[in-house]
Amino acid sequence: MNNTTSNRIGWIGLGNMGAPMALNLLKEGYFVSVYNRSADKAKPLADAGARVYESVRELNENADIIFLMISDDKAVESVFSNLFKHGVEGKLFVNMSTISPQLACTLGVQCREFGAQYLDAPVSGSVKPATDGTLLILVGGRSADYDRVTPFFEPMGKLSLLLGEVGQGSKAKLAINYYMSVVVEGLAETVLFAEKHGIDRETMMLIVNQSACGSPMSVMKTPSVLKNNFPAAFPLKYMLKDIRLAQDAGLDTPTADVMEKIYAKASENGLADDDLMAVIKAL
Repeated sequence: MNNTTSNRIGWIGLGNMGAPMALNLLKEGYFVSVYNRSADKAKPLADAGARVYESVRELNENADIIFLMISDDKAVESVFSNLFKHGVEGKLFVNMSTISPQLACTLGVQCREFGAQYLDAPVSGSVKPATDGTLLILVGGRSADYDRVTPFFEPMGKLSLLLGEVGQGSKAKLAINYYMSVVVEGLAETVLFAEKHGIDRETMMLIVNQSACGSPMSVMKTPSVLKNNFPAAFPLKYMLKDIRLAQDAGLDTPTADVMEKIYAKASENGLADDDLMAVIKAL
């Protein structure tokens, strides 16, 4: 195993993103201790060699660098509240969840007060890049802490970037996710407009993908658009969450207001757990 005694890895959060990311660390030869609220989700990691703990306290006692991949601000706050009760001096927390920049900064301050360090390191990419180890990792925090965890980022991502102080990673993540919301919604409108005028989806997606507007995103979404079936790579409800977080962080534009309304309507119409491309069904 690659870990040193001062770099014992812990991982909290084994959802659709967290599980393949932690698994890539195991495949690289690192020993990883894991915790997930729903214990059944830890079984594939245990089968791959991870040590599974039944509580945050136990994991905290047996790890030096603790990665987190959790759904939202509320869940992250709950986990850190639990961690702080059990002593975190000397720990380094690497929060790869997408949360508000304000919470990221608050956690950074709180960690320092408790004698720990904190990096906010959200990722750009969905389940397939998480599985393939090709995520883009956006980091805010001290350069010394970034250098310490860079070897662990390598199995998970194609690129990691240190963007400045704590909170900068979260700001960059919200910016790129807002851009994605506009791109996906624009693609949906384009396809529907073409259909209305007698151009079928297969032909229109071919045009999009072969044009200057074609992108990895449009190529990735083509199969679901053609099948009108949207299994979640990135659930629509999380895009709505991220748009609202960006607005709370100061995104105040006419387009942002429109995006929030469109994705909110889609979520309210039963599409919350579908992939964000399902927004096409709400237009």
